[in-house]
Amino acid sequence: MTELPSRRLLLVHAHPDDESINNGATMARYAAEGAHVTLVTCTLGERGEVIPPGLRHLTGAALGAHRRGELAAAVSALGVTDARLLGGAGRYGDSGMMGLADNDDPGCFWQADVDEAAGTLADVILEVRPQVLVTYDDDGGYGHPDHIQAHRVAMRAVDLAAGRGHRVAKVYWNRVPRSVAEAAFARLQDELPALPFDKGATVDDVPGVVADERITTTVDGGAYAAAKAAAMRAHATQIEVAEPYFALSNELAQPLFTTEYYELVQGPGERGETDLFAGLGLGETS
Repeated sequence: MTELPSRRLLLVHAHPDDESINNGATMARYAAEGAHVTLVTCTLGERGEVIPPGLRHLTGAALGAHRRGELAAAVSALGVTDARLLGGAGRYGDSGMMGLADNDDPGCFWQADVDEAAGTLADVILEVRPQVLVTYDDDGGYGHPDHIQAHRVAMRAVDLAAGRGHRVAKVYWNRVPRSVAEAAFARLQDELPALPFDKGATVDDVPGVVADERITTTVDGGAYAAAKAAAMRAHATQIEVAEPYFALSNELAQPLFTTEYYELVQGPGERGETDLFAGLGLGETS
């Protein structure tokens, strides 16, 4: 087996497009700097709402297959070469929004046995041996069942992998500081008339917004803004991009952040970090 780079980052996401919206600049930056970046996506987003009228005939498995192609294009734009589907394509289905009958589908990710799914993810951890893992908080950022389940599976997999011989040194949750979100939305309101969107979102529509003091780590991905925007555009069924803003199927304009923020929840570190690998002695960047 080819020896992996000294810095190894694993990200766990629920659907295709989540990686680009949340961590696109981070992924592009670390990939460009020579770190091994692994993305694990838990579902194919078969129940996502499709934006382009010409693609709205896609539903279920056909939409999942299309979104798999979008995901491949997105990670290519980010320079990431190790992208996997948890358990293989179609192993876990999209669960739909919280409270819908879709949540009861026995094949959906929400109904998955957490230990079984976490064991599969732990296999990836033991293969790649990442020092850093990124995922969502216990609310999944905004309450989506697949995001909540991705959090549960990721955190459990970290424990299982430790018991099997590899300890992930640092675990982060995706975050956005409230002050940054508020400032971005203030700018958005001034620019909204010139955007191709009907209306604007609010700070509370952005997943993972928390009080500033909870932010431990800021990753400047400004040099990779174009890569992040290209990755988001690759998810054409789900996202419309008009830099530095974007909208999902609800047509609510929101900021496209190229500086990305995290909360360290496990491992060595402190507020003010600018590198996910800080404190690990692996050639941190500034």
